[in-house]
Amino acid sequence: MTIPATRRRPVTVRMFAQRFSSTPRGARLARRLALHQLHQWGVPYGSALSESAATVVAELAANAVTHGRVPGRDCELALLYSPGLLLRIDVSDTRGERRPASGAPGPLDEGGRGLLLVGALASRWEVLDRVPVGKTVRAELDLRG
Repeated sequence: MTIPATRRRPVTVRMFAQRFSSTPRGARLARRLALHQLHQWGVPYGSALSESAATVVAELAANAVTHGRVPGRDCELALLYSPGLLLRIDVSDTRGERRPASGAPGPLDEGGRGLLLVGALASRWEVLDRVPVGKTVRAELDLRG
């Protein structure tokens, strides 16, 4: 069944993008900016969506500044929010050759658990090539019931 055009609700898509330094301070700033922007869009601080987004942004930004860092080059955070439908979080860096490891870390490994958190909180995540250089790690949180 198709809903007539006069009865469809418009979908408002909100977008935000910000570059940040490839440093631990830049990663913290990316997380704070994401939470602030979501709050401005009506997603209150401390809500389930806000907390999930905070964790995903923190993990992806930390990975970008730790493993994707190129001195003198920034990272980028981009959010796409469709209320009630989707929150997309993209974190880009300039090291396209350094891809996240697939598979679970071993019990004695010191790292590698951040993407397990991302996988648990996001509906899906993937690594995309970035033109002209680098990669984007994208996580999507499906907001439909």
